[in-house]
Amino acid sequence: MNAITRPVRTRVAPSPTGDPHVGTAYIALINYCFAKKHGGQFLLRIEDTDQVRSTPQSEKMILESLRWLGLSWDEGPDVGGPHGPYRQSERSAIYTEHCDRLLADGHAFKCYCTPEKLSASRAAQMAAKLPPKYDGTCLSLTADDCVKLDADGVPHVVRMKIPTTGTCIVQDTLRGEIEFEYSVVDMQVLMKSDGLPTYHLANVVDDHLMGITHVMRGEEWISSAPKHLLLYQYFGWEPPVLTHLPLLRNADKSKLSKRKNPTSILYYQRAGYLPQAMQNFLGLFIKSASEEDEKTSLQTLIDEFDVHNISLGGPVFDTSKLDWLNGRYLREELSVSEFLDAVKAWALNDSYLTPIAEMAQARITKMSDLGGLTAMFFMNRIEGMTLERLRDGVKLEQDAQRAAYTIALQQFDGMIEWHRDGVEGTLRRTAEVLDAKLKDVIRPFYLAITGSAQGVPLFDAITHLGRDIIRERLRHAMELLGPATSKEVKAWTDLLTAPPKAE
Repeated sequence: MNAITRPVRTRVAPSPTGDPHVGTAYIALINYCFAKKHGGQFLLRIEDTDQVRSTPQSEKMILESLRWLGLSWDEGPDVGGPHGPYRQSERSAIYTEHCDRLLADGHAFKCYCTPEKLSASRAAQMAAKLPPKYDGTCLSLTADDCVKLDADGVPHVVRMKIPTTGTCIVQDTLRGEIEFEYSVVDMQVLMKSDGLPTYHLANVVDDHLMGITHVMRGEEWISSAPKHLLLYQYFGWEPPVLTHLPLLRNADKSKLSKRKNPTSILYYQRAGYLPQAMQNFLGLFIKSASEEDEKTSLQTLIDEFDVHNISLGGPVFDTSKLDWLNGRYLREELSVSEFLDAVKAWALNDSYLTPIAEMAQARITKMSDLGGLTAMFFMNRIEGMTLERLRDGVKLEQDAQRAAYTIALQQFDGMIEWHRDGVEGTLRRTAEVLDAKLKDVIRPFYLAITGSAQGVPLFDAITHLGRDIIRERLRHAMELLGPATSKEVKAWTDLLTAPPKAE
């Protein structure tokens, strides 16, 4: 690690565009442990410049999930601090000021190219086996040209200038020197036509103004490092120390994805894992391999933290190890009363039980009927599910059933807010695009989600179980029926955007 000449300040900067990802927790834990090891500060910043996909609900879930894991931050949108605001959507004037500075200094230029022109240019480059990047058309525009185009109302973006020759050396803590020829670096858009910054400008400006000394982020940002370092150079700022961290992997070493593993922190919370166990599990990815007990504490992770313990091979997100750890915490760390309190907090509370009672009351004749009717509300996967059980009495062909689950998942994942109307609309739309009767689509969803062909109201049950558990149950059903290929996913998803059939 480079010599530390300033008080250490790290950050995690999630985008509130969906469920809080376990990868975010992994990155946050590393930044937190490093900062605390060196007596520094850890910040949380919300990167919400994607106004279409960013939601307050997602931001709230991110903050709650990180706090559930036992992490806290010294500065952030909910706790304040001297470098706010901590939401990028509230910092537009700051980005505009810095973009104007780059334009005035000749380090950026206005680009008026249409999307069609850009697509044609990139297609031609790819056909010629050249790296696709901006071809520099608008670099030759004069100031008078820009004044005229602006007066005519022609929309534009602002791009950064890139040297035509030379090499950028990226110093990475884990990887050493990484060389990039400027000839392959794209002239990145810094400011979009709607006046909002891209990640690249906002990220650099915010990290500098917030005094971030060490940027520890996912390895997918390595290719962006030359652009970011060039922006630091253009502004005349000292860049932070860069560390690009290996991504979490599935057991087959592919990038962790929700198609193969639950990836939402909230899933693991809802499935009944203890936050201490999840924190410990993620901590194993940054802990040196040894014969010592793998059970550890947050303070031990801080005290023993060394970034060089992180293997570049990519940590495998092994849920069987998480299960083992969670079992140990349940048995070894909790007294009976503490265990009971944890169970109550998880599911035996009025907030979780009241909707279940409302669904079940009209469907039982005696209290003992509740067990079989409501057991599925206290599982993650349906126990003992088989292909035969999943196909029991289903009128849809097996491939149509697979398509129904896939199409519904696409819609569930796209729901900005999770509510009953959206759930019902999803299943009705699924039946519509498959040209099937709603009742014939309802049965396979009852089987996959409740384990029975009937029971409590399906739309209400799906809504109450939540997106994370529903995704896992449908994913499990697809494992039994036959996982969808990429080609099938595309074909079935295309049905959602196809024009309606003529009457």
